[in-house]
Amino acid sequence: MPSVAVKLYSVFFKFLLKHRLQNRFQNTADDSVNGGLHNDFGVTTRPDESVVAANPVFTDGVATKDIHIDPSTSLSVRIFLPETALSSEPRSKTRVSNRRVDAIVEDSGSNLHRRNSFGPSSVDLGNGDNSQRRSSYGNVGVENGGYRGYLPSIEHSKGDKLRKLPVMLQFHGGGFVSGSSDSVANDFFCRRIAKYCDVIVLAVGYRLAPENRYPAAFEDGWKKSDVLRQTVADTFGASMVEPWLAAHADPSRCVLLGVSCGANISDYVARKAVESGKLLDPVKVVAQVLMYPFFIGSVPTHSEIKLANSYFYDKPMCVLAWKLFLPENEFSLDHPAANPLIPNRGPPLKLMPPTLTVVAEHDWMRDRAIAYSEELRRVNVDAPVLEYKDAVHEFATLDMLLKTPQAQACAEDIAIWVKKYISIRGHEFSY
Repeated sequence: MPSVAVKLYSVFFKFLLKHRLQNRFQNTADDSVNGGLHNDFGVTTRPDESVVAANPVFTDGVATKDIHIDPSTSLSVRIFLPETALSSEPRSKTRVSNRRVDAIVEDSGSNLHRRNSFGPSSVDLGNGDNSQRRSSYGNVGVENGGYRGYLPSIEHSKGDKLRKLPVMLQFHGGGFVSGSSDSVANDFFCRRIAKYCDVIVLAVGYRLAPENRYPAAFEDGWKKSDVLRQTVADTFGASMVEPWLAAHADPSRCVLLGVSCGANISDYVARKAVESGKLLDPVKVVAQVLMYPFFIGSVPTHSEIKLANSYFYDKPMCVLAWKLFLPENEFSLDHPAANPLIPNRGPPLKLMPPTLTVVAEHDWMRDRAIAYSEELRRVNVDAPVLEYKDAVHEFATLDMLLKTPQAQACAEDIAIWVKKYISIRGHEFSY
């Protein structure tokens, strides 16, 4: 069972979340009477969300930068660039133990792994020195009066000495109504993933409900995939090129990673990528990771009945979040955005990319995520499930749980699986 501290924090967390959701639902009802709430500009973060400024200096092995995609909708992406991109050689070691590698890789016939807590972290994953306020592209008011962030040099951009790293599009959680790409928790998690997977992480900021209902968040997720193509391939001229991506990104090795409701967005983007085919070139989605996806349906599963009042995100609150996200005339727990098991939802499942699903033992959403993974395996898609014992929804991404042994173990396990699909022949990762 979860610890006493987790149980107590869950009670406090659910009280605040319920209050916020009810307030937003009431405000939505009031605005509907007055003519609607739609906001074209978009809300991508909440005033009560703790955020961290971008840090373009490799103070902890990862530099970050915010790029603004569409001024008309306030959409932005935070880039997480690992310092290993500056080396001409890939890392020779991965921070994972042999026993965890054996647990995932050795038995390819087993698709459902139960996980226990592992030892304490020996890696410092802090955000570095944020005493200075930073702009999107460097430090402001530093002692030397100049830019101290990372900038690819001209000679490197013309040569081949710098490594081309895979790209991971990351979609944050928050029930479609909260969370942000630059929150403290999401920044911490993305830094960890960038290090462990040795990838460039693009944390996607998308419009939140109820100001912008479905399909706004899904469209924003898909739009970021096209932006990746533009910023690397220079489709629209030099003004569109982002130096960090142009110098280091390999869009032909693109991984999608979604957290909670972000997993729903990730799965949508994967289906759109399948439908687009070569139109998305040079971007190619080679794998996706669904972390405790925000799936639901009208016919309850065993876990939805047994764990309906589970920790942090219980079922009644999540149903309220879906009511805030889906348009009133489209609300249904079997909506294609909510239930992955309804027929005729998209392209044939056999065309979907390899999909790793992470679930928690004490999460009421777990059974439907496992069922979706089973459907993928039936058509021979590589779709393993990692189930973590004594874990709760968002156990690897929630602020107070980020430094737990399970959260670190989860990031390491994800890295092991992802590297099967992003490694280049001759540069395979080792343990």
